[in-house]
Amino acid sequence: MLCPDVKSSPRRRLVDNAYAEALGLAAALPKIVVAGGQIVRLPKPVPATLFGTGKVAELAEIIAQDKINLVLIDGQVTPVQQRNLEKAWKVKILDRMGLILEVFADRARTREGVLQVELAQLAYQRTRLVRAWTHLERQRGGFGFVGGPGETQKESDRRAIDLHLIRLRRQLSEVRKTRELHRAARRKVPFPLVAIVGYTNAGKSTLFNRLTGADVMAKDMLFATLDPTMRAVILPDGRKIIASDTVGFISDLPTDLVAAFRATLEEVLEADVILHVRDISHPDSAEQAADVQDILGKLGTRNDVPLIEVWNKLDLVPLGQADLLNDPAQRRKNCVPVSALTGAGMDDLRAQISAALAQAKRIEQVTIPFTAGQARAYLHSAGLISQENITETAWEISVLWRDIDAARFSAQFPAIRAPQALATE
Repeated sequence: MLCPDVKSSPRRRLVDNAYAEALGLAAALPKIVVAGGQIVRLPKPVPATLFGTGKVAELAEIIAQDKINLVLIDGQVTPVQQRNLEKAWKVKILDRMGLILEVFADRARTREGVLQVELAQLAYQRTRLVRAWTHLERQRGGFGFVGGPGETQKESDRRAIDLHLIRLRRQLSEVRKTRELHRAARRKVPFPLVAIVGYTNAGKSTLFNRLTGADVMAKDMLFATLDPTMRAVILPDGRKIIASDTVGFISDLPTDLVAAFRATLEEVLEADVILHVRDISHPDSAEQAADVQDILGKLGTRNDVPLIEVWNKLDLVPLGQADLLNDPAQRRKNCVPVSALTGAGMDDLRAQISAALAQAKRIEQVTIPFTAGQARAYLHSAGLISQENITETAWEISVLWRDIDAARFSAQFPAIRAPQALATE
């Protein structure tokens, strides 16, 4: 494992912590055994080989002596650099994006997850054809519909990848249509959605299990969860919610991967409350939180959705610091210290979720004719009714709800006339 430390492009976090994270990524793949590694200080990257000539030669000796057959580089490696390093070292090179894609491919279980990973992998490989050996420079003839005379093998391979990408996008489009149907069906069920997001290995799945009583795989491993899971939860105030466990984020998450997994991550865009789980015991907790916020911004999450920071792994924090985190005077608003492993702080978290769901509620009056009994049943099941009167032709119902509740009701029952505002809480 090589971790370049380039002075001209400073990292958001300390290089030692970045190196440890890279080793964690490699350890997430059971087929990889890391024989060793080092942090390589660079004034600036060399365009042709990333590392300087002397360093390339020094590493070549170590690789040959230790019989290494795969070199992982924690950073972006251009196709030209990859080709030249593979020739110099006579091994396969995998950069950070390639390693993340390998981990995702190993974790994907659902059809959608498999398709999304394959799509991202092919898009990545398409740019890497230049690194292949000289056979890609051979030319071959052909008919017009399969490539003109003199088409190179590289062009043929790229065209084959493009065709496969088109097929994958079509298949993924069908899967996404099915997911949208499921999402539309969930919108008819008037239960708020609480999405759990956070940096990979921050303890999201452990928290999800603690909240819901589920048994989702939770390991001390990067990207233990890839495919989303949803479960119902009943809060202490009796409100029923749907909790969603999502894929973890990571620094320098490839743009293609964010785009490929957008359909999965759209659950976050639908959320009524977002729980941002942070490993508060990690030395780079603040930097990890900033990376998560960057990705949430790229996804386009709404600013009006309540976000609760869950400061997890309180059990790993030194006692004095833990006391400080638990001091309400020292904490920021909407931050809840918890230990998902031991259950400490979970009652406070549930109370915070209830409070967030009750924010900015208003009382409005809705008139529902007797012929629209489903609309009345919807309001009852959602727990939105504060008062109800019966007239000769309709139910006059006072509802206590938020903008998102009103929007869902209007989308479900467009024939019901617009509600009249009565008061605001």
